[in-house]
Amino acid sequence: MSEITTHPASYRDPAGFVFTTGGVHYRQVNQSYSAQYDTLMRSGLYDHLTKEALLIPHTEVPDIVHAEAPNTRPIKVPNVSQTPAPYKTLLPRQLSRLSYAAEWCPEQLRDAALLTLTIQQLAMDHGMTLKDATPFNIQFDNGKPLFIDTLSFDKYDPAKPWIAYRQFCESFLFPLYIHRYAQIGTHKISAAWPDGIPASATARLLPFSSRLNAGAWLHVFLQNQVGSRKRATAEQHIQFSKAKLTSITEHLQSLINRSTPRPQRPSAWSNYYSKTIPGKTYLEKKQQLFRQYLQAIEFSDALDLGCNDGLFSKILAETGAPVIAVDSDWPSISNLYRSNTPGIHPLCIDLANPTPASGFANAERAAFTERAASDLVIALALVHHLALGNNIPLNLIAGYFSQLTKRRLIIEFIPLSDEKAGELIARKEVPAPTYDNRQFEMAFGESFRIDKRDPITGTDRLLYLMTKR
Repeated sequence: MSEITTHPASYRDPAGFVFTTGGVHYRQVNQSYSAQYDTLMRSGLYDHLTKEALLIPHTEVPDIVHAEAPNTRPIKVPNVSQTPAPYKTLLPRQLSRLSYAAEWCPEQLRDAALLTLTIQQLAMDHGMTLKDATPFNIQFDNGKPLFIDTLSFDKYDPAKPWIAYRQFCESFLFPLYIHRYAQIGTHKISAAWPDGIPASATARLLPFSSRLNAGAWLHVFLQNQVGSRKRATAEQHIQFSKAKLTSITEHLQSLINRSTPRPQRPSAWSNYYSKTIPGKTYLEKKQQLFRQYLQAIEFSDALDLGCNDGLFSKILAETGAPVIAVDSDWPSISNLYRSNTPGIHPLCIDLANPTPASGFANAERAAFTERAASDLVIALALVHHLALGNNIPLNLIAGYFSQLTKRRLIIEFIPLSDEKAGELIARKEVPAPTYDNRQFEMAFGESFRIDKRDPITGTDRLLYLMTKR
């Protein structure tokens, strides 16, 4: 009998929960949500949203669920929630990769916000509303945001305000407003305030000039004043209508659309391959070797560490394998996301401080390291930043990369004789660590077998193909 495990984040919603059996994720609909679920399915809303690829599709399955492995006896799904008998068991389309707002560039958060508002407007047209508006309800699939919480819909009462308005502002609008004025990205704001940054904190962080912005005044400063004066109960006496709520939704859409202007100047890394590399010949030879390595191996998915503008991520994507492309530089990730390259999932990740496990008991959301493990990992022009810039020993870097790759590693070594490595140690007052290709090969040899080693013409740099031991 296959083990049944409830998702550790599913305790929050009395409407149902997610569980796993046989390696497959299911969603249970509790009896308490039966009326809302029936309205969702019969109103045409579910069909509309899934047809437009806005909501994850599902099939209803009986309480006899077959395990994923063939020739496995069917199992009966127990009532693991200890609630009255389940109303429905749903089998959603399975997603292979998960990410969170703490890893998204501003444009990803913007598109997730716009998806939420679009679904809210369509829900009202079908007699329903979203009862919550959090980025945790959204995942990116094939480069586009997808709503995944089928139980987030409730029956709509035109006389009541949108119950999720404050959550939407705190989780989407406020981080985007801070980014609009400070140009710092949104991922660190979402990491610091995973449940949304309050209006009081946002009002203190925004510059005084933002008070002249009508949208900021209405949704940030006025909301903060109302909250600080404890007037929230007065909202209960305000008469709402569908027309008023539609107007608010459209206004929010307009603000969100204007929230992510392009950076005023390129970052140090967003133009890396056009201005900061040793030269055109270096890049051509590196690409040539890289393509030769790819032809010599097989892999089902890939992870590009320190992807910059995604040049090598795009080469990986040409193979048809899905690619996670990560960089700590959010403008680089924004540029890659804007390119809308099929098969690439760009994320803002600082490898010296990757996203940890989080939520209650650190169990609701898995760490980046666990979610990102792939058949092939590439780390080009990266190791010297971790070793020289962050003082991370080579053996620890090798150990971490061995956690991230399931089979293969393509990695570039840049020695101290290289100008870029020299720049990293020139700013340091302490002596450089023992760092040369011999030490590099010894450190990585603990976890990997070196299959290929090639110099990159015109430089002292080396490219390696390795296999995990």
